[in-house]
Amino acid sequence: MKNKKILITGGAGYIGSHTAKELRLAGYEPYVIDNFSTGHEWAIKWGDYNRVDLLEKEAVTNVLKKIKPIAIIHFAASSLVSESFKNPMAYFHNNVKGTLNLLDAMRGAGIDKIIFSSSCAIYGIPNECPISDNHKINPVSPYGETKYIIEKMLKWLAEADNLKYVSLRYFNAAGADPDKELGEAHKFETHLIPLAIGAALGKRKSLDIFGTDYPTKDGTAVRDYVHVKDLAIAHLNALEYLLEGGECHNINLGTGIGYSVREIVEEVNKISNGRVVFYEKDRRVGDPPILVADYKNAKTILNWSPIYSELNYIIKTAFEWEKCNKL
Repeated sequence: MKNKKILITGGAGYIGSHTAKELRLAGYEPYVIDNFSTGHEWAIKWGDYNRVDLLEKEAVTNVLKKIKPIAIIHFAASSLVSESFKNPMAYFHNNVKGTLNLLDAMRGAGIDKIIFSSSCAIYGIPNECPISDNHKINPVSPYGETKYIIEKMLKWLAEADNLKYVSLRYFNAAGADPDKELGEAHKFETHLIPLAIGAALGKRKSLDIFGTDYPTKDGTAVRDYVHVKDLAIAHLNALEYLLEGGECHNINLGTGIGYSVREIVEEVNKISNGRVVFYEKDRRVGDPPILVADYKNAKTILNWSPIYSELNYIIKTAFEWEKCNKL
């Protein structure tokens, strides 16, 4: 294969930048487009980039025609559940309209393969755990709804236009690049592990624990944490699956193991030799008690299993990154 160019939307973000690195290591040529509303230029180290917003349809079309990628990996999106409740219109506008522009530009450029960054948020409050790929879809947030709308768009376009896609529904991305070149650096951090580490390092005064009366082992919410490098490898596997002629699928990415908020705090304390000061708060709207993945289809279809996602390693890599991250 002579052309190995892959366009990554949102490639200056957390998971997108890690995926660009994996693609480069595998011999592909990643090219990033990002509007840098949340991403960082310093995170683009393994290919060229262009400052483009997916809402600028003509600009997206021009980049696709110029780069001529063989596939798209689509991360670009607004992704804060709490924010989506406050401003759902912005989420529908950015996530759904932006994706529609991308898909339309792909059609015009003759590109028929896309890996979509979906989310376990589409399941809402699950009826069973672990959650299988065919679990009932019932989003309970505007953010989750936008991801589900896009999945439905992909399904119908696949039937009408022969679009080939893999939609990756991942659970809680966590950890940092083992080489310390990349990590979580959100302008407004909402993820538990970096918040807890920040509290342990004295970068923030305390940590808020939202909800202590869930029907779980210790009353706090339980989540399935997946190392970001494992997620990046899954996107690479999905890309190669499509390039080899694979069919369309919606696939969970997780570990099948859940950890409570209190367990995360305990592990951060252990690794940091610190003490996370925390305050107990009321539950947040849209937070399910437990989210744990059944990822057997990722094994059978993508030949993927998490190999970096042991909790101690996730927190250790995140801790090492946070120590040297001055942003």
